[in-house]
Amino acid sequence: MIMINEVRTEMHPTDPEIRLLIPFNDVQDPEISLVVPAMNEEITIAEFVAWCHEGLARAGVRGEIVIVDSSTDRTPQIAASLGARVLCTPKRGLGRAYIDALPIVRGKWIVMGDADCTYDFRNLEPFVEEFRAHFEYVMGSRWKGSIEEGSMPWLHKRLGTPITTWILNRLYRSKFSDIHCGMRGITKDGLERMSLSSQSWEYASEMVLKSVHLGLRTAEVPVTFLKDQEGRVSHHRRMGWFSPFQAAWINLKAMFIYGADFFLIRPGGFLLLLGLILTLPLSLGPVTVAGITYSLFWMLLGLTFAIVGLQAMYLGILAEVFYDYRDRKTAARLQEFRYTRTVSAALGAMAIGVSLAIPLVQRYFRGGLTLSGDMRPYHLAVTGLLFLMGGFSTFTFTLVLHAATQPGVRRAQP
Repeated sequence: MIMINEVRTEMHPTDPEIRLLIPFNDVQDPEISLVVPAMNEEITIAEFVAWCHEGLARAGVRGEIVIVDSSTDRTPQIAASLGARVLCTPKRGLGRAYIDALPIVRGKWIVMGDADCTYDFRNLEPFVEEFRAHFEYVMGSRWKGSIEEGSMPWLHKRLGTPITTWILNRLYRSKFSDIHCGMRGITKDGLERMSLSSQSWEYASEMVLKSVHLGLRTAEVPVTFLKDQEGRVSHHRRMGWFSPFQAAWINLKAMFIYGADFFLIRPGGFLLLLGLILTLPLSLGPVTVAGITYSLFWMLLGLTFAIVGLQAMYLGILAEVFYDYRDRKTAARLQEFRYTRTVSAALGAMAIGVSLAIPLVQRYFRGGLTLSGDMRPYHLAVTGLLFLMGGFSTFTFTLVLHAATQPGVRRAQP
């Protein structure tokens, strides 16, 4: 441990590349931790730390300021000299900053944000009030608060944020108004249970999605969003015109990955139903409805729909199980797909399929490797293929489902 300019340095408990600068007037036993990534924020960091101190005092809460820094300027020295803890890390992305900070966070509540003075940390009271009311995830909302003129590009304000928020709410049946707000709060226990893996901007969506999966008690509070101070250029602008589109894409990717079941279970169920409607009624031959004759080719189309739909449903259920943090859906699915009952039904379906297909195979060989004449065996064979493939898919799905839910198998953390 080394003393440098009234700041002592400690090593990170798990990563030798990281060091922690602790100010001489370090707060003891903080109730809340303000965890904020920073990179080359020399222009704003002094004012930002002052805002944090003011916000903590107004909220009447004992708190620590943790700046997760990867700067090449004087940002860490200024922050530490003003009473902030500074975690000096390599440049590894926003999401990784919170992952690196978690082992040294001491407060039971965490508020996140940006060190560029765009979010007003002087107003921490709404977050503290919700935490004291036992909410576990407190999302800031610029739409419920205020957005200073010139602080947000038109594309972000009118299209990017509203559209992606709408998509997420549809996927997860949530009611957020601003999923990209950078100022948000969470209990330390909740953040640990999330096991964040995102290294970059998509951490924001991952947090929102996992708060839903975990069933965290959630509230929204208004926040103030301010424009960049004179002389400061935002990180998006530093990275070029394509940066906002890249951020939107990786956030959508996170939404779709963590919500894969949305795109699979219900659409798969619809395709399965449509396929069965097209296939089963034609098992004994063509059917004419409203002047349209449905024959063998319609059956083959129905077979395709049914198998694609069944596979989509099964993959969706597996995705649902992998992200079932509370094990509620998993228990329900295991009840629905009991091993002995489901495997027996699957093997039975396969046996039916084989029995329906055998007559056509026999006819093929007896006819000198050609098929002609009565079409009914063709129709029964297609129905047999439906049972055979459906039974096999159900059998393999049941094996994977029960394997994935065995104790010790790596899944979403409970």
